[in-house]
Amino acid sequence: MEAIRLLRKALRTLDGGGSGPEWTAARVRVLISLALATAEVGSTAEGFRGLKRAQVQLEPLPEGPRREELTAAISGQRALLLFRVGRLSEALGLFDAIIPTLERIDSDGLMLARTLLNRAHIHAEKSNLDAARRDFDRAIALSAERRHPRLEGKARHGLGDLARLAGDIPGALRHYDEAIRILESAAPGWLARVRVDQARALLVAGLAEDAARHLDEALPVLRRNRVIQDLAEAEVARAAAALLEGDVALARKLAAGARRRFLRRGNAPWAEIAALTRLRVDAVELLESGRRPPAKLPGELVRLAGRLAELGLRDEAAAARLFAVRLLVRRGEVEAAAEQFASVPRPRRTTPVDHRMLLRLCRAELAVATGRTRAALAQARGGLTELGWARDRMGGLDLLCGTAVHGQELGSLAVGLVLGTATGGSGARRLLAWQERTRAQVYRYEPLPAIDDPVLAHHITEMRHVQRTVQQHRLSGRPVAALEQRYAWLQREASRLGWYTSRWGRPRPVSSPEEVAGKLGERVLVSLVWHGDSLAAVVVRDGRFRLVRLGAYSEAVETAQQLHADLNALAPDHLPGALATAVTASARRRAATLDELLIRPLEGLLGDRELVVVPTGPLHALPWAALPALRGRPLSIAPSATAWVAAARNPSPESVVLVGGPGVPGSVGEVRQLRSVYPDARLVDGELATSGNVLSALDGSGVAHLVAHGAHEPANALFSRLDLVDGPLFAHEAARLPNPPERVVLAACELAMSHIRPGEEALGFAGALLASGSRTVVGAVARVGDGAAAEAMADLHRQLAMGTSPAVALAEATAVDPLRRPFLCLGAG
Repeated sequence: MEAIRLLRKALRTLDGGGSGPEWTAARVRVLISLALATAEVGSTAEGFRGLKRAQVQLEPLPEGPRREELTAAISGQRALLLFRVGRLSEALGLFDAIIPTLERIDSDGLMLARTLLNRAHIHAEKSNLDAARRDFDRAIALSAERRHPRLEGKARHGLGDLARLAGDIPGALRHYDEAIRILESAAPGWLARVRVDQARALLVAGLAEDAARHLDEALPVLRRNRVIQDLAEAEVARAAAALLEGDVALARKLAAGARRRFLRRGNAPWAEIAALTRLRVDAVELLESGRRPPAKLPGELVRLAGRLAELGLRDEAAAARLFAVRLLVRRGEVEAAAEQFASVPRPRRTTPVDHRMLLRLCRAELAVATGRTRAALAQARGGLTELGWARDRMGGLDLLCGTAVHGQELGSLAVGLVLGTATGGSGARRLLAWQERTRAQVYRYEPLPAIDDPVLAHHITEMRHVQRTVQQHRLSGRPVAALEQRYAWLQREASRLGWYTSRWGRPRPVSSPEEVAGKLGERVLVSLVWHGDSLAAVVVRDGRFRLVRLGAYSEAVETAQQLHADLNALAPDHLPGALATAVTASARRRAATLDELLIRPLEGLLGDRELVVVPTGPLHALPWAALPALRGRPLSIAPSATAWVAAARNPSPESVVLVGGPGVPGSVGEVRQLRSVYPDARLVDGELATSGNVLSALDGSGVAHLVAHGAHEPANALFSRLDLVDGPLFAHEAARLPNPPERVVLAACELAMSHIRPGEEALGFAGALLASGSRTVVGAVARVGDGAAAEAMADLHRQLAMGTSPAVALAEATAVDPLRRPFLCLGAG
């Protein structure tokens, strides 16, 4: 608004001044700028009227380079406004017409670079990716040569958009960061727009929380600057993030508000996109509720699909029709659903992965509705394979995890179909195969060597220093709010850099049921599966497969959470006797309930054999050894059967590292006592227990015993941490060791906890170690007292030193007092 006020003041000054070519040219330039400014904060119609006025003012100007330049400027701004309201072909024609003129007369390259940049965006919108890339590259070269950093930053921003359209999310995020580094000084007002597109890329990767944070930073800036088009686009993206996070009220409010803004601007295409977002919220809410949808909503979506198609918005039109198909199937109107589905176009090269998965899901649901189970499963298989191709391009563990959200419903449909019809050994075998397709994909990647990034390393180092300073300030009673804000910012920046500094890993094939059975030997695999509120287990023993129906899933999860709370309350070393008795009784009752739900139905199949358990959902954090039927039994808890097979390789020669961190009572004594068990062990304790020394010692070790406080970070599992002398050692760092330790024992904290991500991905400090290549991680899933931990660890290592396997050694160590020794053996036991 301030710019408009100043431009109008300049125009009044010019109108009251002189005449002649110089004055006329000045008026035209002010009118062009005013037209663009009013279009941004008001309506595009007003902008077009302003450009028409500029064209009229231009008439008296004599022929020559100045008139050519101003004519090209008016045409360029008209093309830009046409682009902003979705009239792409008209805009492209104008840009094509003026570029030859600019190549001839634009001496400093500013207008030419700007026009190439704008034309590139239109090519991108029309899915002409190669043409768009040529224009962006040419704009970058021209801007760098003529020193126009603002345009160079915008062009790099455009390359990010291209990479996003092509499905290269790490590449998109890298380009966006390069743009930000340039624009921070060259055009800080543009940064909010880059943040919006970063968020769109994160939504493609399924990282709704991170996308929401980017948008929540950008939205106030866009509101303050009254950039209405970008503000409304950001609100549409924020609505999509809210929908992925399950906040339907916020998603509905934002989509409706954005639509009103677009309508006021006269931008019909974007108004319809906002309308689609609003109707999508309604559709998702109904589909998840299980209620029969009203007839009105599918009809609205079909009509919207027609309008979107007329505007050339092919992917959006397809999405509207696909949601109508899902609702019609849910209503039982299968013929009408099939008729609408027949009108959905084939996906294009730039069709986003979430749209592709929606298409597959509709095909599968139609197949189910018409009794073609095999066809439905074929669609699920094809969709998950396609999603895997998208995942293979991702960088960083959280991008790998996030992508799974787009295949969640497809995988659930397939597992539900197989679970509902599975009988006998062949049905159980098929169910295990589908489980492995749909769960814990992160753990089947063989990590690639990390590419050093000095900026990321600097952020990690500063995070360590800030966290250490926070602890010192708390002890001395000084304020920590500013430091905590700095730490949160550093964590976000480090996460962001980790998304694209290097690809995480090379995918390994999913293990077949026969491969799993062959690797088990005398062990028994119990792989849990749930659908709706039904919980079941696939049991594999001696090459044979069995399916056993268990108790209610919701009851198992609720009881497991209650047991976890009991164990936390029971953890302190010197708990008053009466309180300890009451809590112990409560914990035993809950453990017995879980035993009846999960283990007793399997007793005839388990015998007394060692178990490999693949949990589901929150049951990853269950202290399995506390269940009466499992007390003293060797157990390995794995994120998937495929992950267990990958970890169950022959161990390498075992060098031993003993680490004693600060602030743990008896930690120095504990690790030094273990020297009697491991005389040749490398000892890293006291002032030597720094993050650098510990990482160096862990790299290539056989057994690593770490006694240090730590914290599980559920919001960002890769920044779960182990507290050392110089500050925290993060899971992110441990996961990028070139030669991760074979076996890790986390002795004094609850770092075996995991945050369950879409697709049954359990991530945390221990999970990051397993994903990086460690074979076994022993850790606690609840709080544990210092005395109880030290005694359990002494018992564990006496057995390990004698060559006992980790699962057997831990079973004997926890059997003494499983409620106060809630340790698990994760990975291969």
